[in-house]
Amino acid sequence: MAVNLDPDLLSILVCPKCRSEFRVDDEANELICTNAACALAYPVRDDIPVLLIDEARDTRETESAGN
Repeated sequence: MAVNLDPDLLSILVCPKCRSEFRVDDEANELICTNAACALAYPVRDDIPVLLIDEARDTRETESAGN
């Protein structure tokens, strides 16, 4: 399922933790922070981004576990 967000909205959204821009991960249905030090992934549910730090997934743990 692809993330279906208005491009204008996506251009103004930033990570609530570090204020970096997002990249879209359509496969995981998430917005991922582009700051490598932060790298939180925020879920998109019913085309609504859930930008709560407590709801975010730390992608750095996932990447290091795969190595």
